[in-house]
Amino acid sequence: MQKCPKCLGESIVKSGYIKDKQRYKCKNCQYFFTVEKLGKQINDYYVTKALQLYLEGLSFREIERIIGVSHVSVASWVKKYNIQRPTISNSKSNYKIFKKNELIDYLQQENQLQGAGFIITEFGDKFMLIQWERFKN
Repeated sequence: MQKCPKCLGESIVKSGYIKDKQRYKCKNCQYFFTVEKLGKQINDYYVTKALQLYLEGLSFREIERIIGVSHVSVASWVKKYNIQRPTISNSKSNYKIFKKNELIDYLQQENQLQGAGFIITEFGDKFMLIQWERFKN
């Protein structure tokens, strides 16, 4: 429900259009106002996850496919928050997406986890395992 931005009253009525935007009038203080459309807002959880994945070495397009957010948005968040990932020349990361039971089965196989570091992050009902393998010199 709309509230008056001036007095925070809830007695609001529609009062025509200004530049194709709905105009409202507050019955309490007689103030006229319009409401700006904010556009599609992305939950901060997904912004944080996207930035984490970027730091783990995933490309903008890979993050787009995983999270479902435009790669352009991811790039703008990286620029906005001045995120710089470190250059790691002697390791490479890869990732896998699992459902809960699949992740448990995967983790029970000891040979999958030897010689690498990994991180697990949650995306709704799925889990992402990011694994680093060091290159042999």
